[in-house]
Amino acid sequence: MLIVISITVNGQQLVSATLKGTVTKQQISAFFGTNPFIRNGAKYYKVAYTSPDAKGNPDTLSGLLVVPDDLKFTYPKLIYQHGTSDCKKCIPSSYGVNGGEEGQLGLLFAGLGYVSILPDYVGMGEGRGFQTYVHDATTVSATKDMLAACESWTTQNGVFTNDQLFITGYSQGGYASMSFHKYMENTNGPMSVTAAAHLSGPYSLSGVMRDLILGDVAYNYPAYVPNTILGFNEVYGIFNDLSEFFKPEYVAEIQKYYSGSLSLTNLNAKLVQMLISNTGASVGGRLIREDIIIDIKNNPNHKINQILKENDVYDWKPVTPTRIFYCKADDQVPYLNSIVAKDTMTANGATNLVVTDVSPNSNHGACVTPALTSTVFFFLSFQKITTSADDYSSDTYLNIFPNPASELVNVSTTDFEGTSIFISDISGRKLYAQSANSTNNTIDVSGLQPGIYYLSLQNKNGHIQTQKLVVQR
Repeated sequence: MLIVISITVNGQQLVSATLKGTVTKQQISAFFGTNPFIRNGAKYYKVAYTSPDAKGNPDTLSGLLVVPDDLKFTYPKLIYQHGTSDCKKCIPSSYGVNGGEEGQLGLLFAGLGYVSILPDYVGMGEGRGFQTYVHDATTVSATKDMLAACESWTTQNGVFTNDQLFITGYSQGGYASMSFHKYMENTNGPMSVTAAAHLSGPYSLSGVMRDLILGDVAYNYPAYVPNTILGFNEVYGIFNDLSEFFKPEYVAEIQKYYSGSLSLTNLNAKLVQMLISNTGASVGGRLIREDIIIDIKNNPNHKINQILKENDVYDWKPVTPTRIFYCKADDQVPYLNSIVAKDTMTANGATNLVVTDVSPNSNHGACVTPALTSTVFFFLSFQKITTSADDYSSDTYLNIFPNPASELVNVSTTDFEGTSIFISDISGRKLYAQSANSTNNTIDVSGLQPGIYYLSLQNKNGHIQTQKLVVQR
């Protein structure tokens, strides 16, 4: 089914929304390990909308929109920013074909009761040119214009949303989520974002990432260097030919990737092999011409240093509830990005910020699950889903006391018939479940180890309320 709408919103235009598929509540739950918090099925659409390209000219971009299939509720909106893509079409809106696997996270969030918006980014999907990788301004323009396009579509198609907006993303998406969060608070004020969680992103391009590339430490992901430089070249016009920036022995392989005949994974494998053969170690900076490396190291005003600084996204003060989740053993995006962001934001006066190592021994790939699980529970503690006949707030629907608790905790709710009570640890593992037997329930938590847990209530309509529970002795 193709739905074409032509509505202009602040210069942005929704071009089309094409239904790509539907999934049931049971299917979504099965995708994610029989998640007890999945409340509904979902429909997912490929959205096309107008937005600027790398040079600021009008273009048509794409993304994935996933909406809950139960339309009697009013839902919050959630933006998920995807991680580094292996190819131009390896993006959320390609969900259902090879390369679009990350779009499945849109199904997860829609199943949890969010209208989920997943931009493909400038130069990706339907966008022309090469992707503007980790570029702040085009990350913002692609995201805000897709948000406006999706708001147009939901208004016209009976999908009701409230004023809540959640923002998250992983890896490149962590960078993108922080970029857009910063824009929203600075432009529209802290109340424009309900909560945000940024996951394992390269927030410090001019510091942590620059030091990694210019150093002599072996790095098994050197393809991020040309990916970043090629993206910036789309915006800033750093060079006209690859040989002006990269050493000649690497130009042919980088050109294949740029033209789309080689995936990022395959480029990386070739560059690792070539760097070890040519220089003795896989050091990303050794792809770059020696004269340019010397200039970048010695001249703070070098164009590359200025570009990296311009595209840092951590030096600001978030006011809305914010989490930064990372893993110390991350082998792709150094965890120091998160530490630098924490220290800088705290120095800027941020008070509602928590930065957590969610799995110290996990590498970049293994960090995805604990980071996303922590994000899900963090967001559920703020989420509001209502109908016109069921307009209750989280304050009256769920109350936990005492909190912190040592042995017994009282759970008070205004609606108990058909309601279930769950306690989960921060990794999402369900430790306790029972049916509520009255508006006031007493639970024995003496068997739980001291720590932080999440207590959730799910009523007969599938509405979930979650609060953090602290157990201490």
